[in-house]
Amino acid sequence: MLQTLMWRSLRLSVASVALAGAGHVLAQSLPPPVEAALARAQIGRDAVSLYVAPVEGRKPARLAWQAMQAMNPASVMKLVTTYAALEQLGPTYVWRTSVYLDGVVDNGAFRGTVYIKGAGDPKLVSERLWLMLGRLQGMGVKVIVGDIVVDRSAFQVQGHDAAAFDGEPFKPYNAGPDALLINYKTQVLGFIPDGAAGVARIHYELPMGQLQAPTSVPLAPPGTACGDWRSQLQADWSDPQRIQLQGRYPASCGDKNWAIALPDPNSFALKAVEGMWRSMGGQLTGSVRDGVVPAGLKPAWENQSPALAEVVRDINKYSNNVMTQQVLLTLGKERMGVGSLEAGRAALAQWWQLRWPAAEMPLVENGAGLSRHARISAQALGRMLQTAWGSSVMPEFVASMPISGMDGTLRRSKASASAHLKTGSLRDTNALAGYVHGNSGQRYVLVALINHPNAGAARPVMDALVDWVAQD
Repeated sequence: MLQTLMWRSLRLSVASVALAGAGHVLAQSLPPPVEAALARAQIGRDAVSLYVAPVEGRKPARLAWQAMQAMNPASVMKLVTTYAALEQLGPTYVWRTSVYLDGVVDNGAFRGTVYIKGAGDPKLVSERLWLMLGRLQGMGVKVIVGDIVVDRSAFQVQGHDAAAFDGEPFKPYNAGPDALLINYKTQVLGFIPDGAAGVARIHYELPMGQLQAPTSVPLAPPGTACGDWRSQLQADWSDPQRIQLQGRYPASCGDKNWAIALPDPNSFALKAVEGMWRSMGGQLTGSVRDGVVPAGLKPAWENQSPALAEVVRDINKYSNNVMTQQVLLTLGKERMGVGSLEAGRAALAQWWQLRWPAAEMPLVENGAGLSRHARISAQALGRMLQTAWGSSVMPEFVASMPISGMDGTLRRSKASASAHLKTGSLRDTNALAGYVHGNSGQRYVLVALINHPNAGAARPVMDALVDWVAQD
């Protein structure tokens, strides 16, 4: 597998040479501000790939430094996945989670089986789950005499290992996709200090069935610094049926939230459905279990997701990995007939080869960039951004990117330029791509990829590049 990925990466480096138009002049040196910032960060020039060009593809590039070298783009890869989805599915595409009733309503009770069929909605958060189940209570149902069956057959995602990437299975960014993805497969614990009682009250964003969870934790001694408050709580996530907090919470922290991808993620949807139903006062004589909707049964109602344009905005503004994987799986299901990552990658490949037939598609693993093997060249990504600028989905695509110094993952950027840019970072990767508004009024595509052990110190390099581009 790894040899195949390396071979495809090599082919991408060679094939991307064809993307260079006759009018594109490759720069022989880096801009002085960028060179100086690299020196301060102790990052060598050979670890950097840059491409800057006017959004109009017919104009020559301003900067192309090692631009045809395939490199790891980290979360910048999300731009490829989301632009492909906007073009192939359309900005108004929605996911529909269907509820089926196989039984009868009898004097406040539903006697039979309730089926919930997931379709891959990336944004089925707790309040939307509450609304969906509320329809059943609106029919006067207080007790389900039978089971709730969850149908997740729309996606083929069995075997996801949340610890495989970096050994951090409880981090939300490692959560795996699911046809019935509820609350991003993440529980949020809210801590509220109560000095009079000597405890911090705990609020849970999502009610969960079959899960024991403490309602409070003791406060740390007065004067304890907030510091690494998560470590002070001494959490133990080893038991899938119980949340254990064996430490104390510093009152000096004030209110804090802690997002956790709980153990046994395959049961997350089952626990969430049961917990939400019971928290609404509903009763259930049976269980919540996996299954498949019987053939011929018609849905009683559907819960419609926000439009794809809104989903893409959340993905790119806040770099949500699991939402991106949901989109790639949906591409596979809608374009290839199979909701698998392999089918999603095949749909991306067809789209890429149709748009840019001279170059092999980027090396995509999960579409989110949470990968050590993903590869794309700065010039190939830059040309994609130029094409996107002239496309009918340009407004939705550009608006999905963080605004430099204002929101999303760029809210702390020190660059003074006006820009819409997507960030990406891994242990040894720092990346930036999107659009910069030059002082002259000219708009540019910008792609910067850095693969180096000191990549974590490269943010000033990116800021220097953005400002240099804006100065025309």
